[in-house]
Amino acid sequence: MSRSEENLLVQIEVLYRNRFADFVAVAASIVGERESAREAVQDAFASIVRSRSDFRAEAPFEAWVWRAVINAARKKKRRYAREAHARATAPVMNGVPERDEGSELATLVAALPERQRLVLFLRYYADLDYLRIAQILGVRTGTVSASLHAAHRTLRQALNEVV
Repeated sequence: MSRSEENLLVQIEVLYRNRFADFVAVAASIVGERESAREAVQDAFASIVRSRSDFRAEAPFEAWVWRAVINAARKKKRRYAREAHARATAPVMNGVPERDEGSELATLVAALPERQRLVLFLRYYADLDYLRIAQILGVRTGTVSASLHAAHRTLRQALNEVV
């Protein structure tokens, strides 16, 4: 193994250890379920380790990793959606659907278009700046700003209707 591959493995490990919770939070926003999101992140990192020689350093390393995590989460979402039809969708207690205080906001966020949801999670859960988010998603910085603004507007309107 070359010195650069060893260095890349160290970078992968450090990023995994330091940002795992952020990766899972963003993957959960895509998949819709936390345990499947964890699996998606682990799958992504396994893939990253296997294909580390493909990294060309044309884009920032972390953006390359984020893209792998997002792609793995999208793949897991497709698989999870097929499995979800077999499960009950809402918890029931004494014949009445169970509600928790965060479930309304979570439902509203889950209803956002995927790009808005991704931008929202990358900005607030992963604490990434607009430029890094744009690199990860392969869009312009203005698109990130517009998507975040649209997500805020949609959530604000929906929350005002609830109140």
